[in-house]
Amino acid sequence: MEQVTDHILAAAHKVIAVHINYPSRAAQRGRTPEQPSYFLKPSSSLALSGSAVERPAGCELLGYEGEIALVIGKPARRVSLEDAWNHVQWVTASNDLGVYDLRYADKGSNLRSKGGDGFTPVGPALIPAADVDPSGLRIRAWHNGELVQDDTTEELLFPFARLVADLSQLLTLETGDIILTGTPAGASVAQPGDVVEVEVSAGDFSSGRLTTTVTEGTTSFADFGARPKTDGTQREEAYGSREAAGLAPIVSVLTSELKKKLESVATATLSSQLRKRGLNNVSIDGLQATRPDRRVVGLARTLRYVPNREDLFATHGGGFNAQKRAIDSVNEGEILVMEARGEKGTGTVGDILALRAQMRGAAAIITDGGVRDYSAVAGLDMPTYFANPHPAVLGRRHIPWDTDITIACGGATVQPGDIIVADSDGILVIPPAIAGELVDECIEQEKEEAFIFEMVKQGNSVDGLYPMNAQWRARYQEWEGAQGD
Repeated sequence: MEQVTDHILAAAHKVIAVHINYPSRAAQRGRTPEQPSYFLKPSSSLALSGSAVERPAGCELLGYEGEIALVIGKPARRVSLEDAWNHVQWVTASNDLGVYDLRYADKGSNLRSKGGDGFTPVGPALIPAADVDPSGLRIRAWHNGELVQDDTTEELLFPFARLVADLSQLLTLETGDIILTGTPAGASVAQPGDVVEVEVSAGDFSSGRLTTTVTEGTTSFADFGARPKTDGTQREEAYGSREAAGLAPIVSVLTSELKKKLESVATATLSSQLRKRGLNNVSIDGLQATRPDRRVVGLARTLRYVPNREDLFATHGGGFNAQKRAIDSVNEGEILVMEARGEKGTGTVGDILALRAQMRGAAAIITDGGVRDYSAVAGLDMPTYFANPHPAVLGRRHIPWDTDITIACGGATVQPGDIIVADSDGILVIPPAIAGELVDECIEQEKEEAFIFEMVKQGNSVDGLYPMNAQWRARYQEWEGAQGD
């Protein structure tokens, strides 16, 4: 087979990379795109197998990502899905290297973080595209000899022909251009001295192992540009998990014990205790529930809609928009709260997205707007709280705008991480800092109310009993002690 040479690298006018394409990577990232999205890498980032790549001085997180690279053999412009693969001449291995320390400065372009010299090694051998099934390729990567990535192209989110056809709708793919097709789960961080190898294979064909050695940079960044900066989020994304990054697990304020306590008390009791603390504006009002029989407790995730404006809907309403990102990132036990400004003339969630939230383990969806596909949404096990059913799509009145920010819903302010408690009496927003002491006092209040109820049932007057005077309180303490025996 033909080898990747400097001549072949020089023929690449552009390098286009796909963000997420393997289901295993989507699961790891916690988000599944509806459409492919791309970024450009400069052709100066290309390198041959056996080359060294420098981790820039001051950087900590040089990430590696084993990928399958497609080399365009003849120009493609507005090609069909059926014809797209015919424009690919070669398949080979690539390593989509990048420093997470500079992602913050790129504003999504990945130019600084992934465009460095040597950050796109490819090769060593070229597999003829015409001789292989693009859905039957295998990609593997080794870090210091240990197999860390191993996946196939059988179930890609976006098959290779779709990538070529999609890109060609807007720009001409020229002979020699390279498309990096995404990485599976297992990508991580390499240190100076480490060796990363990537291989693509299909039956008897193999790219051979693309080998890259990491070296330590010695020239610091100048102060007139962005300098390396990392945080827990970047470390987690670079290594693939908090555990792999050496970060402590995130401990939720909503412990299983606290959740169980909150599930045991009514929102009416919680409301009275919140009022005692001066919190009178913490109820989400005016909504109905698909499952009024349920009591729901969870941490809030938030989504904000803004009023529709046609030019802005064109840029923010389609594709993997804020609504879909919110649904596709909600986690087990969380509650997605939507700000729809009380606008009832359109739907803000329908059956497919509600089902996706349920499949991700969401405890509930709350919106002060409408719900489409009401019968199907009401048939789900997951409760949805909403203003009214409405058949219109959200584009009639709304643009999905932003996620995980402070919002207003049903007259209440909700922040990400607030504790939401909902039952047939209503929906409450509880500041997490006071939840522990609040629920303990609620439990005590409900004990007292159980005693009062029993005394009224026996024929006693509520005078002096509700609330209890000293005499009744003494009797209550006797009753409480007997309950514990």
